[in-house]
Order: sequence, then structure tokens, then C-alpha cells
Amino acid sequence: MSHRILTGNQQGIALLGAMVIVLLVSLLASALFSLSGQEVVSARAGNQGAVTQQLADAAAELTVAWFHDPQSTGSHPRLRLFREKRQRDGEGGPSFFGPDGRSQFTGTREQPDIAFLAVNPTDERVLNDPEVGVFRAMRHLGHVEEVKVYAPSNPGLLCTVDATIATETTPSVRHSVLLQLGALNLRPLKAAVQVARHLGEFRQGNESPVRVHWGDLRVGETFVVSHESDIPTKSGMAPVTGQSYDETAQREDRWMEAWVGGQVLVTQPAPDQAPGLPSNIHDGQSPIPGLRLDQWTYEELKQMAKRIGRYFAIDREGLLYPQGLVEPGRGLSPDEVLKSQMPGDQQGLVFIDTLDQLPPRLDNLGVLRLQASYLEATIVMQGHIHLNPHGPGALIKALSPPWTNFDGAVTRTPVQLPGIQFNGVLYAAGNITVTGKAKVYGAVVSSGTITGTDSRGSLEVWYDHDIGEGWFRGLPVVYRAPGTWLAKY
Repeated sequence: MSHRILTGNQQGIALLGAMVIVLLVSLLASALFSLSGQEVVSARAGNQGAVTQQLADAAAELTVAWFHDPQSTGSHPRLRLFREKRQRDGEGGPSFFGPDGRSQFTGTREQPDIAFLAVNPTDERVLNDPEVGVFRAMRHLGHVEEVKVYAPSNPGLLCTVDATIATETTPSVRHSVLLQLGALNLRPLKAAVQVARHLGEFRQGNESPVRVHWGDLRVGETFVVSHESDIPTKSGMAPVTGQSYDETAQREDRWMEAWVGGQVLVTQPAPDQAPGLPSNIHDGQSPIPGLRLDQWTYEELKQMAKRIGRYFAIDREGLLYPQGLVEPGRGLSPDEVLKSQMPGDQQGLVFIDTLDQLPPRLDNLGVLRLQASYLEATIVMQGHIHLNPHGPGALIKALSPPWTNFDGAVTRTPVQLPGIQFNGVLYAAGNITVTGKAKVYGAVVSSGTITGTDSRGSLEVWYDHDIGEGWFRGLPVVYRAPGTWLAKY
């Protein structure tokens, strides 16, 4: 009898133990399910947060693009405020900064210089409209709630960009980032061609090889031409085309003026030519009233190229060495590194140093030989340049300088320029020598002179008006200042 009672007790204890085990397993399973659910929610929230932060970064980067691309801001008058340089530098040129170095952006987060708020229907259309909104490509992921631009907190910088984004999820996740922008402070070039010394020699076959369209010619000393007719006259009725002067019956241009420090000399004057110069030729500018030549400083451009462009040393054979590291057998031909395959293949800022990598002197200037059929770049050569393009060049699309039509509206004429071999800025601390016929769209500066290797050499330049406003293709207008990115929430 007692045996049976003991067995029943054991069975009761076993049943109780089994129930406790089942309860513990149930609690453990519930805990695991709960943790799994929290992990899913946490992962989803983390994923949404990462997407939102990336969207906010993209919104800030698109805002940076507004400073660079006139087409992205052209249809919205308020967006054009980003590209508008409302200050004047110490030389009177357009600038984002005043003579004291202070930015034109002076607002605060509460009262920004520029603000787009999605709660405003007009701003919502500009920002997020699926057809015309500037952020429409991000519409399926999120929408921009606000973009503000105001003064920088760090001296010397341009502005602060503050962007807030919200995802299209339920619930919506908001994220806000701000960053500060610096600006490229490169002095505008206000003339098509600038020569610090004389241009041409008073000897037949050695006259000036330069021909200018759409802008000014500045010559520090004497300007020598073969015939009076070599100098284009200025006329508001001149056709705006891509034709060279050799292809036109009469040399005339709407914008060309020549400012000459010394005399204008003619080696082969016409016997029946009336005395005097055309009204667009201004000689005797030095010393009074003075002739200003736009110059870029050596050290500033050198550091700029190391930061945002390409920097080369050069040897006496004309070979180039990236990063300034001159090692025997490691030099590169300019033909290898300085060429563009087609229009749009922009090489950016290229700085080529002196032979000893010290500021230019008469005894440390190398020679850069450019032979590419087409090159698109801002070349800053701390020495001499020999321009001898091999090939027909390229057909490029350009805009004329602004002019006022009969209705009083200011417009720029789209023009196709054939046979352009250099597109950009050609800047030499020494002389520029031209072999054959070279065509340039942009601006040319020589701290010495420009000559042809023979009487057939010519340098024909169509001025890029944007360069005079401080816009240099291939160079950033603004850049994200290091260490200024901040996620607010």
C-alpha cells in the first residue's frame, strides 16, 4: 500500500516539474519572440534613419550644385540668388566676399538669407513637385521639408546649408543636417587676351599674331599690326557667329576693345588711310590713367591646385612629374596627360611649376609644349608655353557675351564654334609662342608676350564671358569645408 502511495507522489512531483519546464520554455519563447520583434523594429528604424540621413546629405549636395549649374537654377528666380555674386572685391570685380573678406551671406537660422519651406505651397512646388521640383528624383524615398542658407559660423567661409528631409514611410522619419561651404576665390579675367609686355615687333612678319572676338585686348607696352584693317572695328550690328576673321569680308565685333599701355604701330600703312585709330582702340594708357592686368599669385594657385586640381613639376626637356616628385625616368610627356577626348572631357585646374619649384624668375622658367588636337582645362604654367596643336580641333557650343536686343531685353546668343583647339584659360608666367593657326575659346594671359614662330602663326580667341564673372569650368565654385558636417537629429 505504501509503495503505491509513494509512486503516486512521485508522479505528482514529475507532473509539477513538467509544468514548470513548459512554463519556463513558454516564457523563454515569448521573450525570444519579443526580442525578435524589437530587432525587426530596430532594424527597420535604423534602415529608415540611414536612408533619411543619406537623403538629407543628397539634399545638401544638390544645394551645392545650385552654385555650379546655371541650368538647374535658371527657371527659378530665387534659386539664381545662389550664383549671384553681389559683392565687389578689392579690385572691383564680382565676388561672394566684400573687400573686408566678409561673406555676402549674413543671415541666421531664424532669419536666413535664402529659405525654401515646404509648408509654403509655392516652395513645396519648387522643392518636391513630381514634374518640376528640384528634388523630384528623390520623391519616391522622401521629401524635402526645408532648405535654409545663412551666414557661416567659421570666418572665411561662404555660408551654412541647413537641410531637413522626411521619409515617405509610416511613421515618417525626419533628419536634418547642416554643413558649411567655402568658395573658390580665383580672380576673374576681364579680358580675352592680356599681355604684360609688347605684342608684336616693328618688323614685317613679326607683327602681333593675336585676333580677338567678344572681349577686350590688353597690352602693357607697344601693340604692332601689319595693317590698320587687322584691328576689328566695334559695331553693334556685327554678326555674332563662329566665323574667324579670315572668313569675313570686314573685321568687326560687338565687344572688342583694345587697351594699350604704349603706342599702336602699323608696319604697312595704307597710303590713303586717314590718320587716327578706330574709336575702340585706346593707346597711351600708361602711366596715366593706367592699365590693369589681371594676375594670379604663384603661391595661392599652387596650393589651390594641390587641393582641388593637379600639380606637376617640369624639367628642362619639358617632361611633367605628378605631385612635383622629379625622378629620373618617371617624367610624362604633356601629350600623355594634357588632352581631352571630346568637348566636356574637362581636365580642371592644372598647375605646372618652375624648374626649381620656387616663384618664377628669368632663370627658372621651363617650356610647356601643347600639341593636343583639343584640350579643355585651366592651364597655369609658371614658365613659357609653346602652342602647336596637331589636328582640326572640336566643334563646341558657346554663348556670346550679353547684349541688348531691340526690345530692351538682355540676351546671350548660342553659337557653335568650329575648330576650337583649346577651351578654357591659358595662363603663362612667361611667353606664349604659337606655331600654325590656333583657336581658343576662353581667355589667354601672358606675363611676357605672345609671338608666332613665323608670319603664318596666329592665335584667334573667342572670349568666354563667364570667366570675367569668376566662373571657371572644371573648377568648383564652392566646396564642402572639411570638418563642418553636422547631423542635428
